[in-house]
Amino acid sequence: MKKVLLVFLGILSLPVLAQKKPALVVGIVVDQMRYEYLNKFYDRYSDKGFKRLMIEGINCKDNHYNYAPTVTAAGHASVYTGTVPAVHGIVGNEWIEVANGKKMYCVDDSTVLTVGSKSKAGIMSPKNMFTSTITDQLKMAQNYKSKTVAIALKDRGSILPGGHTADAAYWYDSADGYWITSSFYMKELPTWVQKFNLEARPQKYLSKGWNTLYPIATYTRSAEDDSPYESKLPGEKTPTFPHELKGGNPLEVIRTTPFGNTLTKDFALKAIDEENLGKNGTTDFLAISFSSPDYVGHSFGPQSIELEDTYLRLDQDIADILTHLDAKLGKNQYLVFLTADHAVAEIPYYLQSKRLPGGVFDNVKAINEAKTALKKEFGEVEIMVGNDNYQIYLNHANLERLHISKEAVGKILEKSFKNQAGFAELVDIRNALNSPLPALYREMISNGYNQARSGDFMYLLKPQWFSGYKTGTTHSSLYTYDTHVPLLFFGWNVKPKEINQRTNISDISSTLANWLKINEPSGSIGKVIQ
Repeated sequence: MKKVLLVFLGILSLPVLAQKKPALVVGIVVDQMRYEYLNKFYDRYSDKGFKRLMIEGINCKDNHYNYAPTVTAAGHASVYTGTVPAVHGIVGNEWIEVANGKKMYCVDDSTVLTVGSKSKAGIMSPKNMFTSTITDQLKMAQNYKSKTVAIALKDRGSILPGGHTADAAYWYDSADGYWITSSFYMKELPTWVQKFNLEARPQKYLSKGWNTLYPIATYTRSAEDDSPYESKLPGEKTPTFPHELKGGNPLEVIRTTPFGNTLTKDFALKAIDEENLGKNGTTDFLAISFSSPDYVGHSFGPQSIELEDTYLRLDQDIADILTHLDAKLGKNQYLVFLTADHAVAEIPYYLQSKRLPGGVFDNVKAINEAKTALKKEFGEVEIMVGNDNYQIYLNHANLERLHISKEAVGKILEKSFKNQAGFAELVDIRNALNSPLPALYREMISNGYNQARSGDFMYLLKPQWFSGYKTGTTHSSLYTYDTHVPLLFFGWNVKPKEINQRTNISDISSTLANWLKINEPSGSIGKVIQ
């Protein structure tokens, strides 16, 4: 009878065990990370950072963004909402509001105030995002008893992941080197944040300058250090090591160094301890975005020693976070995912030096000539009210008043753009699904279109062409070099596995919701990764 009773009680306990949830979910977004970087630097990583996530976790090897433009704000919003800009509304880092023709920054909010600084860098909130996030849903499912904290150097890298219900979202203000927030979240910074700010950690990192972590001769996966295609840091004569980090405002320059990542890591570890994340009797959420790889990548490009060194140091920062969580919460008691908000293009002039196609599109010339062509056809009347994200916004009131069709404008624009080097296709965004492009591209453009915030036409460039400068690089296209990013899951209930089937960035939140047994975000279109 005792044996039968024990078995019976064991069966009753199974559902309870099955419903156990992680103490903490940690979302890590690396700003501007190609999937390739996991493998390119693999044997240089430690066993406790990227390698640990890859070996002990789930590695989704063909993970992509399913919309364009691929930029920071849209990327962070899409990871956490499980949907695309057409639904969540964050169509770019900035856009033109169709209703009034005014520029809007993704997290601008004039109704709030900066907290923690005298600057205007804190007049921000998530109000421009139309849908809930996985962080919001987790809060709601636990009757708002859990904690959500979001951290990034960039305001948008913190605010959008934190969602509408975050207890705190913090970002870096280079005016003083402080971590700040806005009155949307709180009236004053917690005491622990104020103390952290007074430690002057940015200044301490900057005082050492930036040299390579290992002997520079060992950086054989990267191009030569003195490259004519790389940008220079303020006050420097060459884009080479060592970087003294003394020009311009050093508190701003730290963003374009791996020390911006380390500063972010330091602050995240402090938040874990001071907010008792994972020890509140619920499933808490910590959203971390490492912004510095984006600044480094834009300046020096994906083939630079600076980029390689940044990732080798980021590996150590991630190792520190995992080790800290092991000690604080215990292995398998927390769930981590790691992805990126976009990848990146090669520097076109670097490609040309290797006899590969690519180039820099003269956007100013293209837009000016298009305006001239429109005036020649329709007279001295405003037809184009602006352009952003490779999109052209039209003045619909004037078109209607003068009985000018959108199709007629499109023909003039296309004829003008065809004269520009690097131009590929002009697409009526609202009717993108009927364009002659491959089906995948048609769907990506449609997924990026929101009628309140997107333009009327998008001009696509040839692969490896972008609007920019002679040095450095950027991102935003629908080509795979901008869309293919890592996706790793690690920790709680995760068994090692490699998934080669295509997954989309919108699948992340759906998968988390499934594992955590909560509702998906309100606009979710993702599928659960099997």
